[in-house]
Amino acid sequence: MRYVDVGGVRLSAIGLGTWQFGSREWGYGKQYAEDESRHIVGRALDLGINLIDTANVYAGGRAEVFLGEVLRDVPRDRYVLATKLYFPMPDGDRGLSAAQIRKQLDASLARLGVDHVDLYQCHRYDEATPLEETMAALTEAVRAGKVRYLGFSEWSAAQIEAAFALPGERFVSSQPQYSLLWRVPEAEVFPTCQARGIGQIVWSPLAQGILTGKYEPGRTPPAGSRATSESMSVFLTKRLDDRTLERVRGLVPIARDLGLTMSQLALAWVLRRPEVASAIVGASRPEQVAENARASGVSLDAEAVARIEAALGDARLG
Repeated sequence: MRYVDVGGVRLSAIGLGTWQFGSREWGYGKQYAEDESRHIVGRALDLGINLIDTANVYAGGRAEVFLGEVLRDVPRDRYVLATKLYFPMPDGDRGLSAAQIRKQLDASLARLGVDHVDLYQCHRYDEATPLEETMAALTEAVRAGKVRYLGFSEWSAAQIEAAFALPGERFVSSQPQYSLLWRVPEAEVFPTCQARGIGQIVWSPLAQGILTGKYEPGRTPPAGSRATSESMSVFLTKRLDDRTLERVRGLVPIARDLGLTMSQLALAWVLRRPEVASAIVGASRPEQVAENARASGVSLDAEAVARIEAALGDARLG
């Protein structure tokens, strides 16, 4: 496993996402689901994955509860725990006001069963709250020892620069969507962050599973896949067009020639970027964790990158 220092915190190149933990599809409250979660997290840790990413909003807070149970007996220094806030919770609370940061952070710590999180991230930018208030409250959280490092997800270059113009603690990480099919951050977010020493922890590097090759043009999504889940397909279903899927099929022989799975190919392409410290990938089975972890050691040469990008052509989700 490759590790990258991001503002003082050492992150594994592959991170484990927990969006599905505690969800109704995952089987919240059922013993098999808890056991499977323990196997997934245990396998990730054994493979050297130390970044575990969650959010207060995942499954309405149940993901943090679930994760806290799974990590209860794991030594705290074995993992980097990241969570987020911004989106509405079941009681309607949302945003990045000082009051919400204090309330949601304490609630996350209680659900997770820890006294601090390693990385606390603004899940989106809050247009309704003065940035000065947000940054002051985040700084307060760090200095109180409840948070070690700060990050954000899906902020614009202008918003990032505005935060750095204010006093207090600095952001060390950015969490944008980034994959072969979603390259939007390359234009402004990557260079802005690089100039500020901010590392990228990217989400959806497999484009919600499209880049695994599991979805085929003209065919119904396989049973049990994310596309068939009411809660988890929100970002996916409108993107399953046959043209995109045909282009993705063009990656199959390239992966085969390189001795990689489709997932490993897509992850290796993302991780080749010097701006990218870690790629967050979910898993429903321990075997998927092992497959994804192997991408950390893959190096794509210029010829392979050219073949990959030529196969996809102008196919983009954004």
